[in-house]
Amino acid sequence: MVAKGRTGPPTLEEVAAFAGVGRGTVSRVINNAPGVRTETRLVVEQAIAELGYVPNHAARALAGSRTDAVALVITETERRFFAEPFFSEIVHAVGAGLADTEIQLLLTLVRTEKERQRFVQYARAGRVDGVLLVSVHGSDPLPDMLAELELPTVLSGRRSGDESVSYVDSDNVGGARSAVRYLADSGRRAIATVTGPPDMYVAQCRLRGYQEAIRQSFGEADPSWIAQGDFTEESGRRAMAELLHRHPDLDAVFAASDIMAAGALHTLRAAGRRVPEDVAVVGFDDSPLAQHTDPQLTTVRQPVEEMGRAMARVLLEDIEAPSAAWRHVILRTKLVRRASA
Repeated sequence: MVAKGRTGPPTLEEVAAFAGVGRGTVSRVINNAPGVRTETRLVVEQAIAELGYVPNHAARALAGSRTDAVALVITETERRFFAEPFFSEIVHAVGAGLADTEIQLLLTLVRTEKERQRFVQYARAGRVDGVLLVSVHGSDPLPDMLAELELPTVLSGRRSGDESVSYVDSDNVGGARSAVRYLADSGRRAIATVTGPPDMYVAQCRLRGYQEAIRQSFGEADPSWIAQGDFTEESGRRAMAELLHRHPDLDAVFAASDIMAAGALHTLRAAGRRVPEDVAVVGFDDSPLAQHTDPQLTTVRQPVEEMGRAMARVLLEDIEAPSAAWRHVILRTKLVRRASA
């Protein structure tokens, strides 16, 4: 409901609350995007009419001329940003994708609600022509806030299966499925997994790929063979210790990132388990780290260079020719076999 005593115009959040839907749904209705049921669209349109909500179509026009600058926003802490090779690789790839243009790339971290609001105000003031978002969690409203400003925005990955913003992603389900099938085809019969955080769609997809491969090879996946991590090395260590406690007889583990796989290797070594003789280990990403572990990691390569360049290309296309249609790009992954499996 609209807050009592409010004097300004209604916001997109208030329309969403009035209609009983998420702000992403309101954004899709406003932009006439597909994926909204007819009855839901009617409820949202009625809420817009009753509240007198006016979409901010003039925001970009009021901002003035082009700035020839785009923002690369990473919604993670400095610790994760500097610890995980993926982030430096995506920054490099996006920079390469913009190298032949006059566009300036601005890098910023958005870690708190205050920083989110500050960046939205910065974007609303017309300081950038578009935004690239990396590592967005499922509940993050930032993509929808930028969509409300009609600011071209491209995500690395997705928040859900019905993402309402343009994105470039990898085939995370297929990549995970191929990794676990490889373990099963290699004779492994007790295969566990270390997942990423459950509020990230990438982690959900990699878990789904694991479950599909287990189901195809052995029947329904037992939840006790699944341990949750958060894409950090320490969480890989903890999750591996938890899995060994539950299932001392496990003979393989699929970790949803190379960094967590490195943590799993550390725990296995400390427990006296040989890799791959006793336990095979497969990671995901094919980051530079994968070639520096002992033994080197078998892993699923996602084409980070291609992802970054595609993100830049899609954003530039949207800046030059704005379209009501979202652009969705999904890139293939590839299993890279090394000594750990």
